[in-house]
Amino acid sequence: MAEGGYPSVYVVDSFANRPPVPPRLSQRRRRAGVAQTLLFLLVSLALGGMAIEACFIYRLYRAESDTSASSSKQVAGEDDTSPTERPRFCILPSKPVAHLTDGQDVVHRDQTMAWSTVAEPILCEMDYEDGSLVIQKEGYYYVYSKVSFSDFGVFRHSVERRTKLYVGKSITLLKSRKYGQMRSKKMQLSNSYLGGVFHLHKDDAIFVKVSNTSQVARSKSFENIFGAFMI
Repeated sequence: MAEGGYPSVYVVDSFANRPPVPPRLSQRRRRAGVAQTLLFLLVSLALGGMAIEACFIYRLYRAESDTSASSSKQVAGEDDTSPTERPRFCILPSKPVAHLTDGQDVVHRDQTMAWSTVAEPILCEMDYEDGSLVIQKEGYYYVYSKVSFSDFGVFRHSVERRTKLYVGKSITLLKSRKYGQMRSKKMQLSNSYLGGVFHLHKDDAIFVKVSNTSQVARSKSFENIFGAFMI
């Protein structure tokens, strides 16, 4: 009881301990939808930018490749006017080089080897004339030749040089001699490889000579090769 016989009066604050009202479900869903839409837009913009950048890089690469191919053909003297011809990508060497192989189009002489002009020969700053490589630039060259042959009797293999400094006779640069079995019942194949470094002058001609071209094995084009390159 309060003083004077009157009851005590208490004032209750109805908002003091009331918990906060959580946001409505529709509001949360709306916020989540906005966030997802924004994230989707950002990812789409990033992927679109990457695709556009890749497209520009690809076009730039194609343009540079076509320009390089056209320049290579002009240097090699090829015609680039055909609209249906696909461009060739060829890296020109910095020094003279030549590599020749045998082929079905080749007709050898009795002792001088000939080489194919249709089996994709490599000829850069060197000419091929009548079985010989003609030097166009003076310098030191590594000259090589490999010949496969039927191993019976005596077989001679050499690399010869014709030069204006010594008129009338060729000069032997490399030479090998093989003695086979004279009375062998079974035909056997052998090969001879020659290689060396020589100083060659402009218009010098080098060629391969054998004792008998009828002994040369011709089942594979790469069995007989001839070439040179400047070092």
